[in-house]
Amino acid sequence: MYKNDKEQEIKDLTYELNVVLEAMLLYAGVKRNKLEEAIEIYIENIDTILEHSTKEGVDEILEVVEYIREHYKQLFI
Repeated sequence: MYKNDKEQEIKDLTYELNVVLEAMLLYAGVKRNKLEEAIEIYIENIDTILEHSTKEGVDEILEVVEYIREHYKQLFI
C-alpha cells in the first residue's frame, strides 16, 4: 500500500510540474500551438544551457526561458 501511495504522489507531482512548465512557457509568450515543441526544447536543452551558469533557483529557470526566446524565436510568433 505504501509503495502505491508513493507512486501516486510522484504521478501527481509530475502532472503538476508539467502544468506549471506549460503555464510558464505560455506566460513567457510561447504560442499555444507551439507549446509541445517548446517543452521538448526546454527539456532537451536545460542541462546544456545551465552547465556553466552561475545562476541559482528561479534565476536558472529564467535563464533557460531567455535562451529559448533568443534561439527559438519561431515559438513566439
